[in-house]
Amino acid sequence: MRENTVLDPTIKNLIDNLPHPFLLVNEQGEIVLWNKEAQIKFGYTAEEIIGFPVPFVEQSQISINEMLFQQLLKKPEPMDIGYHTYVAKSSERILCKSLLNVWKIEETPYLAMSLILSDSSTSESTFEEELSYLRSGLEDSFMMLSVDNEGLITSANTNFLKQSKWTPKRILGKTFWQMFPQTDVGTKQADKIWESLKNGRTWHGEVEQITKDGQPYWVELSALPISQHSTAPTNYLLLENDITDKKTLQHRLEKIAYIDQETGLMNRFRLEQLVNKMIEESQHFTFVFLSIDKFYSLKEIYDDKAEAVLVMEFTNRMKMYFQDSIMARVSVNDFVVLTPLGEWFIQGFLSYLKQHPIYLDNTSTPLTISGGITKFPEDQNTFSNLFKASNTVIQKIQSEGGDSIASLSKDDHKSLSTRSVIERRLLIALNQKDLHVLYQPQRDLSTDGVTTVEALVRWEDSEIGIVPPDILIPIAEETGLINQIGNFMLEKACEQAVEWSKAGHKIRVSVNTSIREFRDKNMADTIRKILDKTNCPADLLQIEITEKFALEAEAETSIVKQMKQLQVEGVKFSLDDFGTGYASFRYMQLLPLEEFKIDKSFISSVTYQDKTRALVEGMIQFGKSLQLRVVAEGVETDEQEMMLRQAGCDAIQGYYISRPTSASEIEKYFKA
Repeated sequence: MRENTVLDPTIKNLIDNLPHPFLLVNEQGEIVLWNKEAQIKFGYTAEEIIGFPVPFVEQSQISINEMLFQQLLKKPEPMDIGYHTYVAKSSERILCKSLLNVWKIEETPYLAMSLILSDSSTSESTFEEELSYLRSGLEDSFMMLSVDNEGLITSANTNFLKQSKWTPKRILGKTFWQMFPQTDVGTKQADKIWESLKNGRTWHGEVEQITKDGQPYWVELSALPISQHSTAPTNYLLLENDITDKKTLQHRLEKIAYIDQETGLMNRFRLEQLVNKMIEESQHFTFVFLSIDKFYSLKEIYDDKAEAVLVMEFTNRMKMYFQDSIMARVSVNDFVVLTPLGEWFIQGFLSYLKQHPIYLDNTSTPLTISGGITKFPEDQNTFSNLFKASNTVIQKIQSEGGDSIASLSKDDHKSLSTRSVIERRLLIALNQKDLHVLYQPQRDLSTDGVTTVEALVRWEDSEIGIVPPDILIPIAEETGLINQIGNFMLEKACEQAVEWSKAGHKIRVSVNTSIREFRDKNMADTIRKILDKTNCPADLLQIEITEKFALEAEAETSIVKQMKQLQVEGVKFSLDDFGTGYASFRYMQLLPLEEFKIDKSFISSVTYQDKTRALVEGMIQFGKSLQLRVVAEGVETDEQEMMLRQAGCDAIQGYYISRPTSASEIEKYFKA
């Protein structure tokens, strides 16, 4: 809105003839008087400029002028605010010393501004000009705040005001700390930045700030002290780039990497990070490992949807019971709770589950759990050892029927100590190639010849003696050394199969593998490379998997894909220890199996227990119906062999034929 200011004609004429630009601004920030020199220097006519906000001044300076106007109204004394850059109509930037005063015309206050153009002949004006041009460039590129020596905000540019949703009147005079979240973390961050500035140091990093409405946003901040002279800094400059989108994406990726998508709990990777941090800070805590008993049997009873409900309902009960504790899901049916709570309370979770049963298909599900309690630092002092120790307790509990939560016993501590020694010696054994391979033949009952042998790893250590496979393999799986052992076994088996083939014996060699090995998406390529390296035909290699492997492979398409690729190329797959795992036949359809091996626990009583005999005969007929080769393990007597022949079993393996022995010794079982 245009405004006609009543001035004495003599004064108005005097103003028009001043040798420097002069203007009057009302309380709304609108220009009401514009002299001839201002028109000449800045290119705007009075008609273009009067009645409008000052268009030629930097936005941050408008904020300063509003604050100064209010100060001058309270204490009307002339004020020199130094050099500032103004923008002409031609877009040229002009440096002027700004002299301010308050004039009252008919009791209405106006801000009188005398703009004295810089004299570049003086070093002071040259410095001011360079500084002003630099500031102008920064204004265009960054969100920018100026802060005085007391930590009070003296100016904020348009970019900052737009992002933070503050207005100049609301932000000027506020403290630097109000830009940060009003939390311990936010205050500590602001204190750290301020300490650097007060010590004359710059600070750079990513920080969280808040808008006027308390909404968070992220910036990349450079805070620097500004000094025009050799004296101590009197103000500070904050330059900010908005990186909220980048941080949002980062948080999403971290959520994918750290969070179990089904339950919303943290995953094992994030748990390990957190535990390591707690250990570094010497925090005392209890590591509680919880495992749902007979999970795969429950999984078989219900469909996938019900399985998801089961996991989610169990998670909800765990969250309710251990409300203020840290929780994670570390595998399909395994969970970890980090808590300061006592053992009696932890064990009470068993009763809580019984009092709050889970209903699937409107039926109460008989859910029990096994739990292992390990304390830091009393029991173990690393994440790996805490995990192993708790898992050791769980395995013991589950072998006794489950439905219990216990802490480490003296025997457990002794066992863990032994395992630690075994792990250390196993690393040495792998490096020194102290492992060796024995072979156990299978007798084909239709020809009485041997066409397949099983390769078995053996380790006799110079310090700890013979380490049985049932101890070696679980430790190797937990430590990740199973992959190295697996590669060693595959290579030795293929080399031996080739050697026998050259001698005229086409003998297939069967090697045990673990689910952990096949979780490596390059496992199929690894096997191909070993076959190529040893010049071994693919049909001379057989891979044995367990029922647990088969069940877990159902849920991981990459494993099934690799197995099928290898089968097409000639590699055979056999299911080991059939009947001892989890009741499921779906994997029989899904996985490329060509045989299964009846576990020796059934064979040992097959000749004198009618139910066991009927069960074994049923297994054999089941295999025939699926066109699978059936092998019986653990055969030790003539009677067992005779019964298996009569039942139609395809092959037998056990001490009745041969104990595991060296490659040279086993050749006597081959037919010419």
